[in-house]
Amino acid sequence: MRDDAARMRDIDDSLVSPGFVDDPYPTLDILRELDPVHWSESIGGWVLTRYDDILRTFKDVGRYSNEGRLGRATLHLGEEARQQLGPFEAHYRTKGLLHSDPPDHTRLRRLIIRAFSPRVIETMRPRIQQIVDDLIDRVDAAGEMEVIEDLAFALPVTVLAGLLGVPESQGPTFRRWADGLLAFQGINRPSERVLLGAQTVLIEARGYLADLIAERRRTPGDDLVSHMMRESDNGESLSDDEIINTGITLLTAGHETTTSLIGNGLFTLLSHPDQWARLKADRSLVKPALEEILRYESPVSRQPRLLKSDVQLDRQVLAEGQMVFQMLGAANRDPAQFNQPAIFDIDRSPNRHIAFGQGIHFCIGAPLSRIEGEIVFHTLLDRLPTMRLADPRPSWDLEKANSRVLRSLPVTF
Repeated sequence: MRDDAARMRDIDDSLVSPGFVDDPYPTLDILRELDPVHWSESIGGWVLTRYDDILRTFKDVGRYSNEGRLGRATLHLGEEARQQLGPFEAHYRTKGLLHSDPPDHTRLRRLIIRAFSPRVIETMRPRIQQIVDDLIDRVDAAGEMEVIEDLAFALPVTVLAGLLGVPESQGPTFRRWADGLLAFQGINRPSERVLLGAQTVLIEARGYLADLIAERRRTPGDDLVSHMMRESDNGESLSDDEIINTGITLLTAGHETTTSLIGNGLFTLLSHPDQWARLKADRSLVKPALEEILRYESPVSRQPRLLKSDVQLDRQVLAEGQMVFQMLGAANRDPAQFNQPAIFDIDRSPNRHIAFGQGIHFCIGAPLSRIEGEIVFHTLLDRLPTMRLADPRPSWDLEKANSRVLRSLPVTF
């Protein structure tokens, strides 16, 4: 019989395999039970799988830091390779909403959150409904739809273009940029090729946003970039670099999370016909269903943190400078927090999932994503209640270790 150490090496190797991205939960369950604070040679950092441990790391921002975490992706490379990645490293040295700690993060969030207040988001509801109706109009007569392309991606990227005040035709470009930037995230030792690809799209996106800032300076509007450029009542403002850094975060996360929520949600509901029937019979369950979707198939699989000092966790000493990966999919299926966590139950209550994070780094776009999801599912229930899966097998995007998102989702109706 093979010893436990060999078994754990096999498990660790699997953490960077396509099979793990396809179905991570059996491996996460083993780690949560046997080694919940696991040093991963394959990922290059500590892997946390318990809800309470991950909640602690969200709240203890003094030791589990956002600042500098993504820029460290180049440290395993040689000097010659790193010299080619100067623009990549420079970008992630700039402080932005997701790449800073207090007090910088406090100031940045205070200035940006004005554009994502509940009042502002609620005013967007009619426009979101119009976009959803238009997208369904395009496929209604065909009796079939590729949900990811035709709806789950098309909706949030159209909303994002509206927020930025740019043409909807920019959507494919935003997607290419997001794919390039997400490709290196979720592991701590990405290849030079992947990092150079990320740098290429960073240079493009930074140039695009710099031009957009210059245009808004000439002709301010009511768009998000114009909001970020304005001084607050007490005279605070964002620098151009801070706007660019935060803008790239929005271009990356501003549609991917909602794409996941809609795609993962519809696949999961249609894979559980009893739950889909419950939803059709009782529309008051749409909001709790969204929360259960976020718990059951969390759009963000993992989040990295950089240790600013030594920490003891579960008898392990986590050293300053090391990386910690919060496995959100594991936390949201922790049996210590959720009764029968492997069961998809839209009636689940309470449902204290942490799919959008927790504490000061709670996702700023969560209210918008929730409203988009709510409108989509109400509209699908109204207009396409007979929808069914064309293929019962999920097609997960295996290129994105950091995301839980489908590549495609064909349905008929």
